[in-house]
Amino acid sequence: MTTNSINYIELTTKIKQWGKELGFASIGITDIDLSKHEAQLQRWLDNDYHGDMSYMASHGMKRARPAELVPGTQRVISVRMNYLPADASFAHALKNKEIAYISRYALGRDYHKVMRSRLKQLGQKIAEHSKELGFRPFVDSAPVLERQLAEKAGLGWRGKNSLLIQKQAGSWFFLGELFVDIPLPIDQPDKFEGCGKCNACITLCPTGAIVEPYVVDARKCISYLTIELQGAIPEQYRSLIGNRIYGCDDCQLVCPWNRFGQLTKEADFSPRTQLKDKTLIELFNWDEKTFLTATEGSPIRRIGHQRWLRNLAVGLGNAPYSEQIVNALNASLPNSSELVKEHILWALQQQHSKQPQAHRKAARLIRIIEKGLPRDA
Repeated sequence: MTTNSINYIELTTKIKQWGKELGFASIGITDIDLSKHEAQLQRWLDNDYHGDMSYMASHGMKRARPAELVPGTQRVISVRMNYLPADASFAHALKNKEIAYISRYALGRDYHKVMRSRLKQLGQKIAEHSKELGFRPFVDSAPVLERQLAEKAGLGWRGKNSLLIQKQAGSWFFLGELFVDIPLPIDQPDKFEGCGKCNACITLCPTGAIVEPYVVDARKCISYLTIELQGAIPEQYRSLIGNRIYGCDDCQLVCPWNRFGQLTKEADFSPRTQLKDKTLIELFNWDEKTFLTATEGSPIRRIGHQRWLRNLAVGLGNAPYSEQIVNALNASLPNSSELVKEHILWALQQQHSKQPQAHRKAARLIRIIEKGLPRDA
């Protein structure tokens, strides 16, 4: 079959039907012109808002130029897949400071694997009808401006928290792209101004990471601090992280449009019992083997055991005072890496500052006696 004999309108209808059959909630098609976003991308990079994510800068404007990333690309098929589980229990996990809060997208199977597999299947179905087709799937795996592409493909609008929002679905979904080299008809962009005067995500972000509408300084974002950051979490943000040990959902939780969030039908995104609503201290006591076993097939595994302990140490420091927590932190201290040790020491300081008054007085008395000083010193 030659490209000249393909009925692209008919093929587009089939693509959207195949996409729905593969579990995608929405499918849109756009051209590859993202030139209007290049200046904003450059400003974001110039301001170092990408933090330690050097790959963001190393690819330069390729993020805004799909044909440079994959030569021959003519269209991008943008898809979304819902991930919100029925038993998300946000309030319970966030209010109980002894519980480890994990961003709800990360409680199930690694979405990269699920989405990429489905996109590959979609590409193969298209290839069967267009023998000359070249395609490449992306799921958060390359320098792609996925939200801008999805907006242009009509899947929603970019909210002030920089996430894509859909009128009937909120923002509890993953995005993925299939770059193709055939001239499919394109969809109209979503021009709905859904955010209006609402600034809830900006004002309620725990660390003030949304520095202006549509612009996030990753260096302040809890998701970046707990997932992307390789080194020590800056001390000024540790107490603001609370019990969030992997990611943060706050800017979505306060978004009014998420009243319309759609629950996922994907069993792979159901929360794993070994991760959901576990106490900070239970997870902190996992050795590396237990961590690797419990996070197999999970996006959490990629941060590694050391950063997992780093994050949990911060959570334990923010938890209410507990002798059990203090004992666990002290027990781990001697054999910890320098990275983890720094955060354990911080956590111990936080715990001691919350120690009940009577305990503090007794501890001070013991220290005085041990030093051999007069009682009234």
